[in-house]
Amino acid sequence: MTTTLRGESLDAGEPASSGPRVGVLALQGDFREHAHVLSRLGAHVSLVRRPEELDAVDGLVIPGGESTVMDKLSRAYGLAEPLRARIAEGLPVYGTCAGLIMLADTVLDAIAGQQSLGGLDVVVRRNAFGSQNQSFETDLDVPALGDDPVHAVFIRGPVVESVGPAATALATIPDGRVVAVEQGDLLGTSFHPEITGEFRFHAYFLGKVRARIAAREASA
Repeated sequence: MTTTLRGESLDAGEPASSGPRVGVLALQGDFREHAHVLSRLGAHVSLVRRPEELDAVDGLVIPGGESTVMDKLSRAYGLAEPLRARIAEGLPVYGTCAGLIMLADTVLDAIAGQQSLGGLDVVVRRNAFGSQNQSFETDLDVPALGDDPVHAVFIRGPVVESVGPAATALATIPDGRVVAVEQGDLLGTSFHPEITGEFRFHAYFLGKVRARIAAREASA
């Protein structure tokens, strides 16, 4: 399948499908990797940098990268408030690493003036695992995704310090710290499944997008 992303074409080698329209926030970070995964799973993928591009999608992925830069650019591009509004309206959103920070209601170790979009009833801590040269890999039990473990790569990732009553922990590392959460149609992971060939979190997210579309069409 060939997916056109604001003048860029990604060829996933699969036939075209009638999948959901999913955007990837493309202000900074590894957005192309997410776009490839979503395309391979049958979604129609577009890069989102402007409010009108956000209006055209049924779900959104916020990639890993640098949360402070994403925050500043989202406000500079006029996207921050439309994003908050769409999240409040129930837009399915999946955030990985920096994307999880962007979705958290509370961020610890934030720089002065840093803002998040909010939506996930969690407290996260930036760079909880240290610098990039302290990156590591481990296998996680994620019952929501089946019996097989998820191989997770952590690169300067955040950790979920606490999970509020509205959110649910999906996975923890061996020391008990939470690294994957969900709340309704919002999903967040501290790690990067898009770079390991681990597609189950993206497929799980697309299930939320499809369910939201079906519910909307049923009520129309």
